[in-house]
Amino acid sequence: MDRISPPRVRRAIRSLASLFVSFTAGSIRGVERRTPGEVDYRLARQHLISEYRKGRLAQHEVCDAHPELMRAARECAQPSREDCPICEAHKLVLVSYVFGPRLPSFGRCITSAKELKALSKRSGEFSCYVVEVCPSCSWNHLARTFLLNPARSA
Repeated sequence: MDRISPPRVRRAIRSLASLFVSFTAGSIRGVERRTPGEVDYRLARQHLISEYRKGRLAQHEVCDAHPELMRAARECAQPSREDCPICEAHKLVLVSYVFGPRLPSFGRCITSAKELKALSKRSGEFSCYVVEVCPSCSWNHLARTFLLNPARSA
């Protein structure tokens, strides 16, 4: 019987292992499936909250929402089930902005899922930015970004 050299064995094992191991976000238990091109900022958020709780950042440094973002949070945001990680007194709201062709340079604030769906049907590449905001203490953080029509823009 021929003996297989150790490097060949290692290569064979690696190629077999790659058939059974998935490196996608969907393969991790508890991670929800997302759209292609989506960027989630949870790690950056957790780091910022951790630094605040350790006393390395003051409240005025993390609760600094722009007045226009606060107006959008009061008037056209979607409610969230999450409490504010800073003041812990109010629920966060989600403000969504879309940027793309034939939209204002400052983006368009989305007020409903219907409006978002209509924009996703238009031609061109549209990016959506979802910001979580506390209407009480002005905490804000970019939650995620994604392409509205990833199949057409690819």
